Amino acid sequence: MAEKIPQGLIQIYTGDGKGKTTAALGLAMRAAGHRMKVAFIQFIKGEQCGEHFFVSQQHPFDIVQISAGDSFTKPKEQLSREAQQTLAYAEEEMLSGKYDLVILDEIFVAISHGLITIKQVLDLLNKKPDSVELVLTGRKAPPEIVQRADLVTEMLMIKHPFTEEIGARRGIEY
Repeated sequence: MAEKIPQGLIQIYTGDGKGKTTAALGLAMRAAGHRMKVAFIQFIKGEQCGEHFFVSQQHPFDIVQISAGDSFTKPKEQLSREAQQTLAYAEEEMLSGKYDLVILDEIFVAISHGLITIKQVLDLLNKKPDSVELVLTGRKAPPEIVQRADLVTEMLMIKHPFTEEIGARRGIEY
């Protein structure tokens, strides 16, 4: 039988350091291990990464990326349309009763690029059922959303190989 959380909270993973999506994936894996239903919804991402390959092979939870392909090469109008579709999908899934944990990966990047608004996200937070744990990730979490959250973790970059021109490594950064 699936574990149920007594009270779903709002969590944020933000900051300039590496590990926001990774922390959310770890939480998703932990929840799935307790037979909780997880929706991992990605806003602004590049091509598919290791987590997509793992999930497609093992099926521990759902990863949904409405914006197919490399988001960083698309026109802003298309990205805006896809971000709005992703937000509507996220609300529908959060309210569906199917999921215990809903993760909105890189939602703050969508806000910082003007693809969705802070007000839209606050409205979504206000609709969150008590039975759902909601996690939001990305750089530059707006103060209004940070204040509304129950748990906020800031990833701080102290040293990273990107700054030393090593570059992204398959299986580690993506």
